[in-house]
Order: sequence, then C-alpha cells, then structure tokens
Amino acid sequence: MKLFKRGKVRNIYEVGDKLLIIATDRISAFDCVLPSLIPGKGKILTALSEFWFNYTKDIIENHLISTDYQVIKQEFKNSRIQEFPDCRRASKEGACMLVVKTKPVPIECVVRGYLAGSGWKEYQDKGSICGIELKKGLLQSAELPEPIFTPSTKAEKGHDMNISFETAEKIVGKEPACFIRDKSLEIYKKASGYAEKRGFIIADTKFEFGYSAKGGSASGGKDNKIILIDELFTPDSSRFWLKDEYEPGRAQKSFDKQFVRDYLNSLSWDKKPPAPSLPEEIIEKTKERYLTAYKRLTG
Repeated sequence: MKLFKRGKVRNIYEVGDKLLIIATDRISAFDCVLPSLIPGKGKILTALSEFWFNYTKDIIENHLISTDYQVIKQEFKNSRIQEFPDCRRASKEGACMLVVKTKPVPIECVVRGYLAGSGWKEYQDKGSICGIELKKGLLQSAELPEPIFTPSTKAEKGHDMNISFETAEKIVGKEPACFIRDKSLEIYKKASGYAEKRGFIIADTKFEFGYSAKGGSASGGKDNKIILIDELFTPDSSRFWLKDEYEPGRAQKSFDKQFVRDYLNSLSWDKKPPAPSLPEEIIEKTKERYLTAYKRLTG
C-alpha cells in the first residue's frame, strides 16, 4: 500500500489494482487549498457520491466498490493499513471509497443546463460556450433550451481551459469523445429530474471517466471500457440551487462551494497562495449548505 496521489482535497492510496480515495475536510477555491477545514465535509461528499453512483449505474458502470469499513479493512488486511492513520480513521468515519483503478480520460466533462460560472463569462464575451453558439440576450442563470456538453482541459496545475468538442475529439479520439459526451448528458438529465423533485436545480456539473482494463491493467487499449470515476454530483463538482428561489437575471443562492468563492471575492486577496483562513461563521454556513444538500437530495 502506498500514497498514489495527494490532491487538493483528496488523498489517494494504491493497493494492486484498486485505489482508496479519502475525501478530506479540506476545501479549495481558485486552485488554492484553504488553511481552514469544513468539519464533516469528506463524509458528506463520499456519501453523496455513493448515492449518485448507485442511482446512475443503469446508465454506465462506475468505479465504486464499497465505502463500508469492514469491506475496506478486509481488502487491506495484508497491506499494513495500520501504518496509515488517515486511511483507518477515514474508513471508520465513512469518508473514503474503495474503487477500481483506471486510466483517466484526459479531459473534464462538463454539462451545463443553466448559464452560470465560467459559462456565463464566456457567453458574455463570445456569445457561445466551447464553440456552441447560444441565442442572444440570455440572462445570467438562464435555463438553456437543452443541456450542453462543454469539455475542458484537465490541468495538473493552474486553471482548466474550456475547449471545443472538436478539440476534445483530437485529445481522446472521436469514438471515446462521442461516448463520454452522450453518457454525460444522459447522466445529467436523469439526476436533474430527480433533484428537481427534491427541490434542487443542478445548474451544471463535472464528470470524469476512466479506462477500466481486464485484469487490472489500465493501458487504454482496445480491450478497455470507459467507466465513470472520481466523485459525482457533490457540492465540490456541481452547482446546486434551490428550485423555489430560482430567478434568472441574477446570481443564485448556492449550496456548493460558490458560497466560499463569493466570500473570498469580497476580500483583497490576489487569488495566489497562501490562501486566507475562513472565519468561523463562513465555515459553519458552508458546512450547513453541504449538509442541507446531502439531506434533501438523499432523503
């Protein structure tokens, strides 16, 4: 067992052909990890991802094996998990997922049903998003006639950049690009319909896919199949709005980390490390938003 990757908010450990993904209580904004923690955030994100992976598995296979501590403990019994206190603690707290190891598809798969965030900014500048022309005069937060697939680069450092579908095809190949586009739209439509019944609008979201190979190899060869990976419809990867408070023409009350971004935008911070600490009030309100989203979406 070894540390495979330490991301902005997750620690990933590798054992053979499986990964243990720990969702920590860290939070990032503007590509910076903040020094403040959001208590319980990792557990909430893990539980939400597990819910959505199960809800959408009829559309596409995903990488989730289990979030159960006993299953994880058994899997790693010969891998000296006791030497990794964060793994043991996170497993007991329900803040980690045991998953299939894959070779990630090297683009971010973003689906937008509403005009917000970077999509709204690009529309204001160009009248389009990722090369998709939109009609003139749309308002901020406006619902789009149909959800659109707007891929982006997957940057190891710095900001992801929106790209056209044609560029995505060049990066991953025509057939894989069409497959992940179609599956992304199908997953988004199913989840959005469910969320609206629970009083939430999913304005936009991000998916990641990976090649799952026979025998645990992830070469990306012809015997590989593409499955859904990473997290799914969490406040870190999606934009949630309350349906009964929705009003186009303005920014919406958000149940995701946009609340933290808005606070940071009110400061004179230059968006470069080191990031400022969050006051206790912002930490508590952020936790409350994450928890509200979890309770209302999962029941």
